[in-house]
Amino acid sequence: MLNLPNSITIFRIFLVPFLVVVLLTKIPNWEFIGLGIFIIGMISDALDGYLARKYNQKTSLGALLDPVADKLLISSVFISLVELQIVPAWVVVIIVGREFFVLGLRLVALEKSILISASSLGKFKTFVQTIAIILLIFQYKLNEFFLWIFGYRLELFSVLAQTMLWIVIVSSVFSMIDYFLKFYKVFKQ
Repeated sequence: MLNLPNSITIFRIFLVPFLVVVLLTKIPNWEFIGLGIFIIGMISDALDGYLARKYNQKTSLGALLDPVADKLLISSVFISLVELQIVPAWVVVIIVGREFFVLGLRLVALEKSILISASSLGKFKTFVQTIAIILLIFQYKLNEFFLWIFGYRLELFSVLAQTMLWIVIVSSVFSMIDYFLKFYKVFKQ
């Protein structure tokens, strides 16, 4: 059961506390270190799924742990961004609420030996979450860089970060509805 894809998933879970500590203690260059840890986590998410499919190493442990690891990584970053006063708490309640609602649906389905796979809308939501997190963490550094290069402050990256955050909210709600409808359809049969 503890094959390479599952080991990578467990590694991603162990990254979460380090990421939170880096984000919340604001050590020097915390943005770069935090982003590095986050990107490693997101790459490991893609890698474990790819390896499990390619080498036919799908396991029930992996089916259980992978979405948990994903939810922990994304939720911990967004909760940290609330503490840093970068993202409003109500936004994170929607995002984290959706993550655990969908995880609950998947676990109930898995208990009945039914796999609810990721939808294209769910994958899009994850993609925009990733971009939003990168922009939210780096918005101040990018704006400062713009000030240093051009001599005036342009809040372009803050606007982009906030726009992506709204896209995350909308895609989170719509993907939650999409998963619920899939769940309902499967259990109705």
